[in-house]
Amino acid sequence: MAQFVFIDDIQRGDERVGKKKKHSASESRLGIEPGTSPPSRAGWNSKVEYFLAQVGFSVGLGNVWRFPYLCHQNGGGAFLLLYVLLMLVVGIPLFFLELAAGQDIRQGSIGVWKSISPRLAGIGYSSCVVCFFVALYYNVILAWSLFYLGNSFQDPLPWQQCPKHGNATEKECEASSPTSFFWYRSALDITDSIDQVGSFNPYIVGCLLAAWTIVCLGMFKGIKSSVKVMYFSSIFPYVVLVCFLICGLMQDGAAEGIAHMFYPKLSIWADIQVWRQAATQVFFALGLGFGSVIAYSSYNPKNNNCHRDAFTVSSINFLTSLLATLVVFAVLGFRAKKRVVACVARWGQRAEGGGAGRLSTFNLSDPDSVDWRAYSSWFTQHKETLANLTDCDLEKEMQTGVEGTGLAFIAFTEAMTLLPGSPFWSALFFLMLLNLGLSTMFGTMEGILAPLRDRFASLARNKTKLTVASCVAGFLIGLLFTQRCGNYFVTMFDDYSATLPLIIVVVFETFSVSWLYGADRFLDDMEAMLGWRPSAVYKYLWKYVCLLAMLGLLAATTVRMFMEAPTYMSWNQETASEVRLTYPGWALAVLALLIVFAMLPVPVGFIYSVLQDRRRPTSRHLEAGLYRIVNFDETPMTDMTDPDRTDPDRTDPDRTDPDRTDPDRTDPDRTDPDRTDPDRTNPDRTNPDRTDLDHRNGFIPSES
Repeated sequence: MAQFVFIDDIQRGDERVGKKKKHSASESRLGIEPGTSPPSRAGWNSKVEYFLAQVGFSVGLGNVWRFPYLCHQNGGGAFLLLYVLLMLVVGIPLFFLELAAGQDIRQGSIGVWKSISPRLAGIGYSSCVVCFFVALYYNVILAWSLFYLGNSFQDPLPWQQCPKHGNATEKECEASSPTSFFWYRSALDITDSIDQVGSFNPYIVGCLLAAWTIVCLGMFKGIKSSVKVMYFSSIFPYVVLVCFLICGLMQDGAAEGIAHMFYPKLSIWADIQVWRQAATQVFFALGLGFGSVIAYSSYNPKNNNCHRDAFTVSSINFLTSLLATLVVFAVLGFRAKKRVVACVARWGQRAEGGGAGRLSTFNLSDPDSVDWRAYSSWFTQHKETLANLTDCDLEKEMQTGVEGTGLAFIAFTEAMTLLPGSPFWSALFFLMLLNLGLSTMFGTMEGILAPLRDRFASLARNKTKLTVASCVAGFLIGLLFTQRCGNYFVTMFDDYSATLPLIIVVVFETFSVSWLYGADRFLDDMEAMLGWRPSAVYKYLWKYVCLLAMLGLLAATTVRMFMEAPTYMSWNQETASEVRLTYPGWALAVLALLIVFAMLPVPVGFIYSVLQDRRRPTSRHLEAGLYRIVNFDETPMTDMTDPDRTDPDRTDPDRTDPDRTDPDRTDPDRTDPDRTDPDRTNPDRTNPDRTDLDHRNGFIPSES
C-alpha cells in the first residue's frame, strides 16, 4: 500500500505527517530544521571586505577601456544619460535580485537556482561555464599587462621609438607607429589572420604562467586569502586614476579632450544599436549572470542590508567609469593635440605654390602657436585647391586606437611617452591594469569554485586541490591564446563566448524568480530576511520591465549576429595597418560551439530533472502542497497484531524482528486502542464502506 506525505516533512524528518510549521522559504527549500542554524559557511570578517570584493569584481578593465569608447562613439553626454536610465530601471533591480538570492539561500549559483526549482539547476552550471570561458582569455590580458610592466623599467621606453637595423629603420614601424609596432610585432608577433596559426610566443607563455600563479596563490584559501590581496588590488587603481587625472588636466589639450567627450548628441537615442550597447555595458559592468555576485553575497549574514549594497556598489561602479573616462580623454586629448600640431607642421613644410602662400598666414616656425581650429577651418575653405595637403582634425585623432586593447596598449602607451618621466607613468598604468584584472579574476574564479564546492561534498573537502586544478587547467587551455594568432582568439571569446549566453542566463533568472517562484513570494522572503519589505515597484520591474528589456537585448544581439557576418580586426604586416576580416568557416563553427556549450547545461538540467520525476510516476503536485509517495509493504490492518503474519525476509529491522524492543510494535496486548482494538471508533480506519476518496487511495493530505 502507498502513503503520501508532505515533502517538507520528509526533509525535516517530521514525525507528524502533514503538520504545517511556520518557517522561511529558504529554510524549506534547503531542508533546514526550523529554529536551527543553516550549515556552517565561511563569512566576511567585516563589511569592508565584502565591499572590496564586490566592487573589485564589478570594476574591471571594461570600466577603463570599454566604457570611455562607448561614451565617445555614442553621443558623449547623451550616452551617459541613457546609461544611468538603464542602470536604474534594469541594472540595479537585477543586481539586487542576485544579491538577495545569494544572501537568503546562502549557496552558489548552482544551489540558488536548484533550490528555487530543480529544473533550473542548469542555469548555475551555465554561469560556471561562462565564467571559465571569461577566465581563460581575461588572464591572457593580465599576462600582456605583466609583459608591458616588465618592459616599463627602461628609459627610453622600448615603444617610444622605432628600432633600427644598422642605419635603417624598421619599415613596418616607420609605416605605422612605434607603439603599434611594439604591440603587434614585439609583444604579440602577430600573424596576418586567424588562419595562420604560428608558434607559441615564449614571453607571453611565461607571463601567462605568472598570471595564473598569482591568481592561484590569491585564491589558495578561498575568500580568506583573496580578500587580503583585494585590500591592495581594489584600492590601488583609484589612487592611480586620481594621479593620472591630475597629471592629464595639467597638459595642453586635456580641456579639448574632455569637452569633446561630454558634448551631448541627443539624436543617438533614436538608434536601437546605441540602446543595445548601453544595456550590454550595464549588464557586464555589474557582472550579472556570472554567479560571482551570488557567491560573494552568500557569505553575508542573513540580516545584511543587501538593498543598500545594490545601490552603493552600482553607484561606485558608475562613478569609477566616469573617473576613468575623464582620465582617458584628458590624456588622449593631450595626445591628440600633440599629433595635430605635428600634422600642421609636417604639411606646412611640404606645402608648395598657392598652398604655401596661404599657409604663410600661420606661424609654422612655432607649430604650438597654430590653432588647430583655425587650420581646420582654413583647410575646409581651400581643400579643393590643395591636392597635396590633408586636414589635421582633432576629432579624428581622438578616435584613433581608442577601442578595447588598442586603447591600453597603443593609444595610452603613446600618450605616456609624451609625459615627463614616462617610465614611471607606464609602470604605474600597467600595475593598475594588473590589479584591476586581478580583483575581477578573483570574483570570476569564485563564481566557478563556490557553486561546485556547495554542490559536491567531495570538492568541498578538497578546496585547495580544486583551486590548483582549476588554475592548472586554465593555464593549459589558455596556451591557445599565446600563439601568434592568439589575439584573434581573445577577440572571439570576448565578443561571443559570454555575451549571448549570459543574457540568456539572466533572462531565465528573472523569469524564474518573478514568475515561477513569484515576485510577491520573493519579496516576502526579503521581508523575513531584512526585517522590512522592499518596495512593490521591484515586483513590476522584475516581472515586466527587466524581463522585457533582457528579451529585447537578446533579440537585438541575436539579430545582429545573423544580419552581420562576424568579423575581427587583423594586422597586415605588409601594409602595417589594421584590416577588418571575416571569420573563416571553421572559426564560425568554433564560435557557434562556444555559445552552444555555454548554454547546454540549461536544457540538459531541465531534461534530467524531468526524467528524474518520471522515475517517480506517483509523485504529483497537488493544491495542498508537493506530495511524494513513500512505498512500504503493509499487511492488512486487521492482521498487523499477528506476529505470525510478519514477513521474515523484509529488510526493515523494525518491521521484521519479532524480538525487537519496541513494545508498541511487538506486544499484541499493548494498550494503544487505535492499533489493537478492531472496534475502535475511528471511522477512517474501521469503516470499509466510507466514501472518503483520499483514505481509500491511501494518503493523508497535509494541512493547508
